[in-house]
Amino acid sequence: MAQANNPPENVSYSQAPSEKLPFASGEVDLLTAMTAAHWFDREKFLVEADRVLRPGGCLALLSYTMDMELEYEDKSEALNSICKEFYAALLPFRDPYLGPSSRKIYMDMFESCSYPDKEWIESFHLKKPLPLDSYIGMVQTFSSYQKLLKKDPAAAKRLSDDIRNKLLSAMTVSSPETEVTVVVKYFYWLACKP
Repeated sequence: MAQANNPPENVSYSQAPSEKLPFASGEVDLLTAMTAAHWFDREKFLVEADRVLRPGGCLALLSYTMDMELEYEDKSEALNSICKEFYAALLPFRDPYLGPSSRKIYMDMFESCSYPDKEWIESFHLKKPLPLDSYIGMVQTFSSYQKLLKKDPAAAKRLSDDIRNKLLSAMTVSSPETEVTVVVKYFYWLACKP
């Protein structure tokens, strides 16, 4: 899909495992992954990252917590109570490897990185105005929702519809295109190869 959008000449795309990247040794200035590193083989990935990064190259791994919040007029508290219902309903479908949060996996990877110049950022909140339906769509991308969808598509649809309807009711609006502010809580770590 990316290649079909006529990328600039200096942009190319490839697909490869994180533990076997298609780059020469010392060729990469910045190696980053967003909400993916928790699935990597930590030891193999760190060796591979070290191989492809040039001296002075940076590694940036980030993710977000599952507990996004919503802001809307004076109704944020009620909305976030409903959001918590959504997340709680999905928790039984979360991969046991991840536990209740993938934060520990990222912290373990951070601690395993041998670079002396590194930094852990515990919490960075990003606020983004989105239609309510886009928030629902974001949660539907969670692996726990996808697991529920695969197991029982009707139950997944009922859950999404129920949460959407509760949120609309709490907002006292009828359109799922009504804009809310989604607060995403990121955590990340950065490291610079000596």
